[in-house]
Amino acid sequence: MSFTASRTTADARGDVVVLLIGMRVNHFWAVHQWVPVMLAMFRMLAELKKDPGRGLLSRVLLTASPRTYYVVQYWESKEKLYAYATAPDAFHHDAWAKINRMERGGKVRGHVGIWHETYVVPEGSYEAIYGDMPAFGLAAAHGQVPLEGRGRYAKDRFSYRSAP
Repeated sequence: MSFTASRTTADARGDVVVLLIGMRVNHFWAVHQWVPVMLAMFRMLAELKKDPGRGLLSRVLLTASPRTYYVVQYWESKEKLYAYATAPDAFHHDAWAKINRMERGGKVRGHVGIWHETYVVPEGSYEAIYGDMPAFGLAAAHGQVPLEGRGRYAKDRFSYRSAP
């Protein structure tokens, strides 16, 4: 990744859709329970990378602790996110079906936790600044512009509105 030393901001326009999704290892010794969950996430991310039309714009893999791992995902729209989540041809569909079968069969024993949070953030309710950074996070999803294009101060970037 190359970049020019400067201050930039994300070139997001309109609503921004953010999905936080992750897992928590509740029992490290239950490797057979949590490794498949982790591998399933990697498989879904690979599937989405191969098919950009599904709507995933960018993602950042993070860890919150030795137990907790998550992905920040930026999507084109909530409709595309929902379409992927419910698409019968997507791996997510198979993964959820398996989890539901395991729960019904009493085979989920609390060894691994899974979670997600989804946010639709209206324009004017987000802002970003990057100092001497390649495109990252919101800027990786929507592009990057010089800071002056949106305002030097956070209050200016919050008040930015794209053309209708």
